Amino acid sequence: MSASQDHILIVDDDRDIRTLLGDYLEKQGLRCSRAANGREMKEILNHHRIDLIVLDLMMPGEDGLTLCRNLRAGGRNSATPVLMLTARGEDMDRIVGLEMGADDYVPKPFVPRELLARIRAILRRARALPPNLEGPSESRGAVLRFAQWRLDTVARHLIDDDDTVVPLSGAEYRLLAAFLEHPQRVLNRDQLMELTQGREADVFDRSIDLLVSRLRQRLRDNAREPGIIKTVRNEGYVLAASVTPGAVEDGGT
Repeated sequence: MSASQDHILIVDDDRDIRTLLGDYLEKQGLRCSRAANGREMKEILNHHRIDLIVLDLMMPGEDGLTLCRNLRAGGRNSATPVLMLTARGEDMDRIVGLEMGADDYVPKPFVPRELLARIRAILRRARALPPNLEGPSESRGAVLRFAQWRLDTVARHLIDDDDTVVPLSGAEYRLLAAFLEHPQRVLNRDQLMELTQGREADVFDRSIDLLVSRLRQRLRDNAREPGIIKTVRNEGYVLAASVTPGAVEDGGT
């Protein structure tokens, strides 16, 4: 897919920002839709395929955090990348945004060129698989099994033993795929940032910790005594489970 086909949804209650940002992104070859609130955002998502959402945090009614959390809760758009946009730049706001499932966070006022670079970086990461996870093949299959879970590398979601599908955000999927590609090997934060975000990674140590916490929740892994993704003190994290490949039809999907 070329960059000209990427469809960006801008959700912001400020009409000037919607207009100026949308016009700028369209001049850069992106397609843009605009929404002033959560209702309009949902309407557009119901009728269009959106590649990335630029979502304002501070809006009347349903704010950006609520909309992001609801988006990640499930549905066909649950893995759509979200770039959180806000006039508040404190670390706590950024942390909460990441906890709700945002893929990146840009404070206002922003430089349009930087925002464009972040959008393109997120889109590249959303399409890219970690090393050696290029997709299904005859030798490896499309499903990776570990513990009581299966990861469908085509649909990019989790499946438990009861065949219940658990949607993943783009960031959650990339982190889990990185762990599954390097099972039973300690990975430090820098390695995980490189595997999941590459050179565009922002220096923000807690972002990986927050992602691991979110991923443990998806895996129903006990936060106090995790059995799947374990913390190695002063070193990083390790996937303690063994990983075996399979085919989609073998996974019950």
